[in-house]
Amino acid sequence: MFALVLTLIGTLCWAVCFWWMHRISSRQDSMLQELHEVTRRIERISKAEHDLIQEVHPKIDKMKDQIDTVADKVSDDAQS
Repeated sequence: MFALVLTLIGTLCWAVCFWWMHRISSRQDSMLQELHEVTRRIERISKAEHDLIQEVHPKIDKMKDQIDTVADKVSDDAQS
């Protein structure tokens, strides 16, 4: 009789442990999925930022050249 009680307790503990591990695994899966979605959003934003920088960078160089040209003209006019 004692062995039967221990067997039932052991089986019950195994079932509780299995349920608990399944619950933890489900939470980990949902967290991993959420992190994966965040990573995708960050990659998308990073790509958009990179595209904007690539678009603006040549314009900044052109603007700098124009500013240097205007600054040279202004300094020449100021000296004369």
